[in-house]
Amino acid sequence: MAETHLSATIFCLILVILRSSLRVESAIGVNWGTVSLHRLSPSIVVDLMKDNKIQKVKLFDSDPVVLRALVGSGIEVMVGIPNEMLALLSSSPVASDMWVRQNISAYMVKGGVDIRYIAVGNEPFLTSYSGQFQSYVVPALLNLQQSLARANLAGYIKLVVPCNADAYESSLPSQGAFRPDLTQIMTQLVSFLNSNGSPFVVNIYPFLSLYGNSDFPQDYAFFEGTSHPVTDGPNVYYNAFDGNFDTLVAALNRLGYGQMPIVIGEVGWPTDGAVSANLTAARVFNQGLINHILSNKGTPLRPEVPPMDIYLFGLLDEGAKTTLPGNFERHWGIFSFDGQAKYALNLGMGNGLLKNARDVQYLPSRWCIANPSMDLSGVTNHIKLACSAADCTTLYYGGSCNGIGAKGNISYAFNSYYQLRKQDSQSCEFDGLGMVTFLDPSVGDCRFLVGINDNNSSSSKNLCGFGGVWVMLVWVLGFLRIMGSL
Repeated sequence: MAETHLSATIFCLILVILRSSLRVESAIGVNWGTVSLHRLSPSIVVDLMKDNKIQKVKLFDSDPVVLRALVGSGIEVMVGIPNEMLALLSSSPVASDMWVRQNISAYMVKGGVDIRYIAVGNEPFLTSYSGQFQSYVVPALLNLQQSLARANLAGYIKLVVPCNADAYESSLPSQGAFRPDLTQIMTQLVSFLNSNGSPFVVNIYPFLSLYGNSDFPQDYAFFEGTSHPVTDGPNVYYNAFDGNFDTLVAALNRLGYGQMPIVIGEVGWPTDGAVSANLTAARVFNQGLINHILSNKGTPLRPEVPPMDIYLFGLLDEGAKTTLPGNFERHWGIFSFDGQAKYALNLGMGNGLLKNARDVQYLPSRWCIANPSMDLSGVTNHIKLACSAADCTTLYYGGSCNGIGAKGNISYAFNSYYQLRKQDSQSCEFDGLGMVTFLDPSVGDCRFLVGINDNNSSSSKNLCGFGGVWVMLVWVLGFLRIMGSL
């Protein structure tokens, strides 16, 4: 009887495990980028995510300061490997082992960091890269998989490769196919992902479709219906996200992997820096997206099967990002640089609307503005200096501060530099053209920021040793290669 009872218990347990493994519920995560001029303490950012019940986070590197802040948080983490490291990791199992040991194994201890994914590169097949990272991706994956196996982590941590949506193309979703130049490597990639139980990670940006194409119907970028639906045989698409997603599904199907799980690595809407980038549009898009995903409706090619997870881009604004794609690049956050919610958004976590960061240490409430009693005709070079160091993207066409007038523009530039320099009195000199005020000069939606006291939050000092290890490793391996060829 005891054996029968034990067998029944084990059988029931197996059934529970099987059911739970088959039940897939989409989760809403965030991308945490750290290319910021005013960087919040990582511990404050982790508390911000916990307060908002954000259970998944995607990183773009393996910054030890960030990872240490995530210790014991219970948040599931995707660690990133920059494209520039792929060549080394693809050619050297030793480098791969060392990277896993330093950046993964060191944190995978009881009560440590819950690392679930490693993103190998970030959009390495992007057309604008002209194939420079392409040949490294699969060899790097193979080396890293072996390194994870040697560390006894291969069964828990999955390797993925976040791809831009430009990896596939089609005029209609059902005709989706990977770019001809990627067919061979994508076949290898999805075979690897399938063999190791990894999802396909893709970044989808309806905003960029709208921004880059004046003929793109604006309402098709959102989730509230459109007067320009796309008819594809029996299927009708009412939003760009579903159309893009199903184009990928069709492309995977052509390679024989039509059922592969898909994770949305990046998706979002910026709040500034372009005509179509504003608080209202961002709120409508992100809330519509979240509601759409959590409704479990899926898409025409995958009805009732939404993406495994989606990672909103991004958590915080990043004022030091390149503006090459557009000024909006610095304004993707659902929170501003200081962890304050930009608009009302319900992440569907049963937690209501976004909660602001706690315990943020601001600099004193003072601003640097143009001195109204001075002749400002020679101010051009000062503005160039200020904006070359600080973020002035909101001043340009489509930005929230574009309409505040010439003196307002000068003041905004001066203040941005002043706050960047931690309100150093000399940073408001500008040859006598600047002056400090204690009256907030913000106008309407144009916010004149006050910096944060982030002396202890920057990881640059801590990364010296970390980066030094990798520089030395690259040098040693390069030397050994040269010696081996002699």
